Parts: sequence; C-alpha cells; structure tokens
Amino acid sequence: MQTAEQLIAIQKSSIGAAFKLAAATFEGVEKTVELNVQAVKAALRESAEHAQAVLSVKDAKELLALQSGQLQPTAEKAASYSRHVYDIAAATSAEVTKIVEAQVAELQKNVLAAVDTALKSAPAGSESAVALVKSSVAAASNAFDSVQKAAKQATETAEANFKRATAGVVNATQQQAA
Repeated sequence: MQTAEQLIAIQKSSIGAAFKLAAATFEGVEKTVELNVQAVKAALRESAEHAQAVLSVKDAKELLALQSGQLQPTAEKAASYSRHVYDIAAATSAEVTKIVEAQVAELQKNVLAAVDTALKSAPAGSESAVALVKSSVAAASNAFDSVQKAAKQATETAEANFKRATAGVVNATQQQAA
C-alpha cells in the first residue's frame, strides 16, 4: 500500500499540474483576447478610412474600383487573423499536452511503485496475479503512447490542411482581383 507521504506527494503533483493547466489555458485566452482587441481597433480604423474614401468618390466607376480594391486585402487580413488564432490554439494545445504527458508519466511511475510495493508484501504463489497487473499497466501505457502518437499525427495533418486552405483562399482572391 502507499504511504501517507506518497499520497501527499501525488496530491501535490496533481494540484501543481492543475494550476499549470489553468495558467497555460488562461495564457491562450489572454493572447486571443489581445489579438481580438487589435483586430477590432484595426477594423474600426480601416472602416473610418474607407467611409472617408467612399464619401470622396465622384462617380459609380470610381466607387466600384474602390470596393473591388478592398476584396483582396480583406481576404488576406482574414487569413492572417485565422493563422494567428490557429497559432495561439496550437501553442496552447502543445503546452497543455506537455503538462498532461508529464502528469501521465508521473502517474505511471506511481502506479508501478505501488505495484512493486504490493509485490513485496504479496503472499507466495501470487506471482501470476502480480505479472497480470504489471502486464495491464504496460498495456495501458502502450495504448496511451499509441493514442498520443495518433493525436500528434492528426494535429500535424490538420495544421498542413489549414495552411493549404488559407493559402488557397488568399491565392483565389489574388487571382480574382487580377
């Protein structure tokens, strides 16, 4: 069985990890809010400039040229904003993953230590049961590693698809404007 000191250490580790997760998540939210504030300020400034430009238009041809000239920069700004949001989300996700991985590794270490402690006091003839528990812990660890690798591959694929889609949107608006 685990000692009181081991349980206290596990609790401290869990609490520390929870605060690290909260801090990492809050940092991501903070960066997103900062990005949104910047985007809103820029949009307000650009709207005011565009309104002034529209008011100084002399004829319909000039108005059409002004409006069509806004299409490409607007698409590029939207794509840039999306890239920034994605970068923030990816960085936050990476930090959260790092914290969770460390916590899982600590948990696995503690489970193995508990199994070893139990093994030392196990009655004679229980070797097969202990081997089964160790095998189960190893299988769970391998399953977690497989899921983790699959999640990383999915993230990399999603990132590549996102970058291609963003580039496609920008290219399409550039071709339309040309």
